[in-house]
Amino acid sequence: MSNLQFQPMMESRPIRDIAYEVLKHAIVTGEIPAGERIVETDYAEKLHISRTPLREALRKLERDGLVEYMLRRGVIVRAFTVEDVEEIYTIRNSLEMLTLPAVIENATAEDIADLRARLKEMDEMIEAGDIDTLSPITRAFHRALIEISGKHRILRVIETQDEYINRFSAMAIRQEEHLRAAQQEHYRLVELIEQKDLQGLETMLRDHIERSKETCLAALNLQHKENKE
Repeated sequence: MSNLQFQPMMESRPIRDIAYEVLKHAIVTGEIPAGERIVETDYAEKLHISRTPLREALRKLERDGLVEYMLRRGVIVRAFTVEDVEEIYTIRNSLEMLTLPAVIENATAEDIADLRARLKEMDEMIEAGDIDTLSPITRAFHRALIEISGKHRILRVIETQDEYINRFSAMAIRQEEHLRAAQQEHYRLVELIEQKDLQGLETMLRDHIERSKETCLAALNLQHKENKE
């Protein structure tokens, strides 16, 4: 069983909510792999909580589509499906598009310099082949870009999808061909912001997210195929 970290006494939120967040993170990141059975007694002991808040957390995870109750097997972690990827990327695309007019309006020379500094750091990770470090840095670049908008309510909604997006982006970014093409697109996104070209920025970001989705779907299909063999 995975080495989950859980410190309910350090949190003011209900224990069921903390358990939900801990388990969700472990499932989305793959720490608890697809197909694993979540035995209530084992996980309650591991998390140092009673079975009641654990059951409440599991019911919420079931509503999220992350676990399912199976006859005679109990609670099983679901594998991500093509539909999951399609839905998450659709949400991401729609929400990030809403921030772009304000990104164009608000972007300063300092913002542009910050984005370019992040790109330089990403270049170094690509050359070093350090994909594990590159993936979170890439997501941080995207977050920094849309945060220029100052649209805090939209940004908070995007944050609720971040763990899924991080997982799927990590799958896509491991494809060498996609990796270098995506980095070129990152540079183009910054140029379009600097040029105050909203239409070009919307088109580029939409295409960028779509290509990331297709790369992720290809990786997911390969993963499913390998699991069957």
